[in-house]
This record gives sequence, structure tokens and C-alpha cells, in this order.
Amino acid sequence: MLHDIMPGTEELLNREMVTGYIGFDPTSDSLGVGNMVQIMTLLHFQQAGHKPVALVGGATGMVGDPSGKSSERNLLDEATLNHNLSSQRRQLEKFLDFNCGANSAEIVNNYDWFKSFSFLEFIRDVGKHISVNYMLAKDSVKNRLENGMSFTEFSYQLVQGYDFYYLWKNRGIRLQMGGSDQWGNIVTGTELIRRKGQGEAFAITTPLIKKADGTKFGKSESGNVWLDKSKTSAYKFYQFWFNASDVDVKNYIRIFTLFTKEEIEALEAEHAKDPGLRVLQKALAKDITTRVHSAEDYEAAVKASGILFKGTIEDLGNLDAGLFNDIFEGVPQREISLADIGTGINVIDLLVDKTQIFPSRGEARKMIQGGGVSINKAKVSDPELVLNASSLINNKYILAQKGRNNYFLLRVV
Repeated sequence: MLHDIMPGTEELLNREMVTGYIGFDPTSDSLGVGNMVQIMTLLHFQQAGHKPVALVGGATGMVGDPSGKSSERNLLDEATLNHNLSSQRRQLEKFLDFNCGANSAEIVNNYDWFKSFSFLEFIRDVGKHISVNYMLAKDSVKNRLENGMSFTEFSYQLVQGYDFYYLWKNRGIRLQMGGSDQWGNIVTGTELIRRKGQGEAFAITTPLIKKADGTKFGKSESGNVWLDKSKTSAYKFYQFWFNASDVDVKNYIRIFTLFTKEEIEALEAEHAKDPGLRVLQKALAKDITTRVHSAEDYEAAVKASGILFKGTIEDLGNLDAGLFNDIFEGVPQREISLADIGTGINVIDLLVDKTQIFPSRGEARKMIQGGGVSINKAKVSDPELVLNASSLINNKYILAQKGRNNYFLLRVV
């Protein structure tokens, strides 16, 4: 998990209990799996005997951080920010121990010290210590200059740097951690502490997680994968980890779980015997779904995952509407009219004329006779089968299967 470390940091950590912090972006009312690297960093930090602090950027969220961004983000009003901050706090409390003595976790909000800080005071007391040349040398700035960048975003590294200075001076925080794209902002803070406070502070960054296929980590087909199950259901969350590739899962299980080195190597050896059993993916998905949500949510997600491939029509009918839709998200859907179903419809008419699942009646008939078609989890052996309203799942769906893995959800309208 280590990308960069400032000289002297390791010696400091081995010598004494250190207070260190990581900043979190407050532009959503939920953290996403992309934030999990930093959450795990704070968790390991605390378990090693140090004191973790999560800084939620109530002030910086009103500015926006250019690091890794190609354009400015939308700025948020105070009421929205406060809602987002309280929601993120509840999520962080699931991972960090806020009541364990000297190294109890804390959450701070940089709006608390910026809200009464005037612009004139800021440029006088902070801006004079950091040169424009120093700021221009940062990659996060250089990469944006060609397309233009506002003064607001240009000043961001000074604002984040002042956070570090303030926390160093007032809270004894000597270490800032973050993703590798934050290195420039973090060392601006250590430089401000050196120049303005004649003090010393330290930095650690972690690698940005990339998927083996080049796609962005933390995204699914439907967008971000959130920790809040009202935004990403526990089923979809479980599926995100369960569907990790064999290459990615070896990385993920080291970063996102608390398994020991020996436990991980044992799981890898078991996985290698039969990769099709997905031993590593199952272990990863169980561990992280249980910790982010609950054991009950994990069990429900596993049950739902099995229903599509091994379940019965009764299993499908017993699912609540939300979980039913989750399971079939991504499964091709077709619409059929209630009038067609009400009067009864031949299975070949349904699969060819009404839904185009098969390109021709001959191909549909041949596949039915070969045992390659199922309706509602039951093999169709008779090409003359007629379906009617009693064939519907939850009075509105028919599940058609073509071959082993091609599912189609037919929705009655």
C-alpha cells in the first residue's frame, strides 16, 4: 500500500505514537469504494498503535481539488456539505475505533477554522510563505495550465497546506497521508510548517488502485460503487467484489481486508487448485460486505446470487422488488403486452415474434427440441407450449433462458 514516504517518517512511527490524518472529499453524502484505500490506511495506522484523524473538507469542498481532475467540480452550499459530512462520519465510525483511549480516532472539519479566516488575513499570513514558482511546479497545476484553471483551484494547495499547518500547530498532528495524486498538496503543507512554523512534519502516500483491464477502480456498469446501500445495494456491492478478475483479486484482498499474510497465501493456494470456484473472490466479498454492511446483508447477497443460476421459480417469486431488480440489472429486458399473455401465447411466438430472442422460428424450435430453452427456470420440451397469466413471476415477469448463460427478462406492460 506504500507509494511514497518522506525521509524520517518510518523512524518517527517506530519511535512514538503519532497522530496522522487523511482528508476526505465531502461532495457526496456517501463515501465510495475508491475511498476504501484511505479508510484502510487509517485502520492499519490505528491498529499499529497510532492515532488516526479523518479530516472532512467542509471548507475545501467549497473550492474543489484539481488533483487528477480535468475540469472544475461543482461547488456545494453549506447545508449540503453539512449533510454530506454527517453521513460520511457514520460510515467512518464503522471502521475506526472512536473510544479506545489515547489513540481513539477523531473527525475534524476544516470549515471550523476557515469560516472566520478573512481573505486578507490568509494572503498575509499564509500566501507569503509559498512562492508562485513552487506552486506552478506541482503536477496537479502543470497538467491543467494548458486548458486553463481558475484562481480558486490554483489556490487549493495553499488551503490544504494550511490545514496541515493548523492541525500541526493546534492538534499536534505531524503526519498527513493520502493517495499518490495528493503528494504535491501534502508536501506544500510540510513546507508551510517548515517556513511559517519552523517545524517538521511528514508524509505518506498510497498507490492509486487500477484494474488490470485498464478500467477505473470503484466503478461498475451503473456508475460509482458506494458504501451507502441506499445508493449501491448490498447485493450489487457484493457482486462488485465477487466479479473481480483473478489478477485484481490478489491485489484487492491484500489492500481491503485484514487477513494475515499466511491466510492470504493459503487462500491463494486453494484458489489455484480450481480458479473456477473463485475462492479468493468469495473470501474478499464476504469480508468486505460484512464489514461495510452486515453479516445479514452478506448472507442475503449470497442467496440472491445463487438464485439466478441455481434457484427455483419459487425463489424468484419470494424476492422483494428491490432485490429482484438488482439481480436482473444488466440482464437484457424485453416488453410484452398484457393482452398477449392474457389470451395465452405460444412459446415460439413469444420468443421470435414478440421479443426477437431468436431470429427465426426454425432456430427456436430446434433449440427447444435440443433442451436449450427454459422458461421460468423450467426446461421447455414442447414447441407447442402455451403461456398465460399464471406463468408470470410476481404477476409481471417471465424469465427466458437461451442456452446455458443467456437470460432475458420479459416485462409485461
